[in-house]
Amino acid sequence: MNPIPAHDDVQLRPLVIPHSVDAADAADFVDMVRVRNAVYRELNGNDDESNTPAEILPNYRDETYERTLMWLAVRHGEPVGRAMLTLPLEPGSRVAYVNIELLRAAWGLGIGREAAAVLREAAAQAGRTVLQAWATHTGTDEADRLTAPTGFGSIPRDHTARFLQAQGFTLEQIERKSALELTDATADRVDRLLDEAIRVATGYRIVSWSAPTPPEYVDGYAWMKSRMLTDIPSAALEFDEEAWDAARVADYEKSYLEAGRTLHVTAAQHVATGELAAFNELVIGADRTEATHQEDTLVLAEHRGHRLGMLVKCAALRDWRAFAPHSPRVITYNAEENRPMLDINEAIGFEPVAYNGAWKQTFGG
Repeated sequence: MNPIPAHDDVQLRPLVIPHSVDAADAADFVDMVRVRNAVYRELNGNDDESNTPAEILPNYRDETYERTLMWLAVRHGEPVGRAMLTLPLEPGSRVAYVNIELLRAAWGLGIGREAAAVLREAAAQAGRTVLQAWATHTGTDEADRLTAPTGFGSIPRDHTARFLQAQGFTLEQIERKSALELTDATADRVDRLLDEAIRVATGYRIVSWSAPTPPEYVDGYAWMKSRMLTDIPSAALEFDEEAWDAARVADYEKSYLEAGRTLHVTAAQHVATGELAAFNELVIGADRTEATHQEDTLVLAEHRGHRLGMLVKCAALRDWRAFAPHSPRVITYNAEENRPMLDINEAIGFEPVAYNGAWKQTFGG
């Protein structure tokens, strides 16, 4: 792919995914990570979502389950943003995920419009007819807001919302970003809630591991991962059903291991059957003083009503004190209509820090 001029002093430069961050062709990838971190710093006011090039690279090298196309936006020779198209490789998929991230200094220059056109054309060439995107909304206008069609949550009609609407996207869902400050008071609250959950969750026990998953838990973990996209609220968003097995679990964990990041899984096991019934994932980089990210959490529908969500979340947080005692906080994301999980988070002490819009566009086909 050749560079695409957005206008005279801006290019959208197709990005090569290098073999390593030290490779001769890795300069653009390293610049992409640097500008990515700067964009998130502008959005969040902190570095909680910053990563190193070495941490991010393994996510893009393996194209077994999805392929990512990326462009670096360069203005006057300086990177100012990125555009990404992620293509799930499930058979028959018609979905593509798009992401356009620009430094605020590059807003209003037509770069976003050009990037959206490039992504839409690449998606069409790949046979995709549904584009989906998640965006953080930071406007403060309380008078002009968009309400999700789910009836849960709203966002300001800010610069990003207006841009996505102009590109033909519609708002489908609100996602809450929450943070839990890891203080002594939090630890006391977690211990109390864990004791209560253990009393209610009779017939279940806690098991945990850090990747790679022990052989005795691989099948159960794979089954729970396959249920993530079918058992959580998804509004009118479209997700491909994913088939998970031991090989896919190994590939999933490989990206964490190669990046030097820790993936810690806490699960609830049904004692009578040995079946894994719920799980929670905590992730941190090699620097254990950085923020922790809580990734997937799920209680299988057939095991709900036993306080297993509280059980696995609190057990994970208890263990985390010994593993990453200097991590300042835990970050997590939930659909605003996922009230059962939000109830758990709020009881533990998570507080909302931002709201994302989940957007969708259907074309062609």
